[in-house]
Amino acid sequence: MSLIDRLEGALRRANRLVALLLGAALVATIVFVLVDVIGRKTGWGSLGGSDEISGYVMAAVASWGLACALLDRAHVRIDLIRQRLGAGGQAMMDLFAMIVTNGVVMLIAYHCWPVLEKTLERGSRANTPLETPLWIPQGIWFSGWAWFALSATLLSLIGIAYLVQGRRAEFMASIGIGSELDQ
Repeated sequence: MSLIDRLEGALRRANRLVALLLGAALVATIVFVLVDVIGRKTGWGSLGGSDEISGYVMAAVASWGLACALLDRAHVRIDLIRQRLGAGGQAMMDLFAMIVTNGVVMLIAYHCWPVLEKTLERGSRANTPLETPLWIPQGIWFSGWAWFALSATLLSLIGIAYLVQGRRAEFMASIGIGSELDQ
């Protein structure tokens, strides 16, 4: 097994673990919100903050989940032109799509940092009863974008390495587009 294969395997395992943690966070959030809503409706009382916490969890799940979707090839890609090309053209389109995705994600992660940086400098807190230090949810949100950027960069490099080595099947499995027939 080559270094590239081991790197791709490690990246996939890490993103599977992330996906499991995100799923657990969503389930815990759902339970928390349900208990809060039932408590309010039955007169037992509110736990408080369920709307705020669920918003933070959704932001974290969105930013971290994008890398998981990337490795599962679950992002939407319109393949109108690609499907009319030969194998070499399709590989070039797949690589182009991966590199463009990588560039966009790196740009987003780059612009997320100033948001967190200002929060840290100012010691900002949420304007809510919980007064959550905003560096906590923003740090989780930013780290999700940074993880997505790292995953996209590594996946781009892995794809390039497979292409250079002439390993078409591995290239297609790593960054190629999935079709309805693959499902």
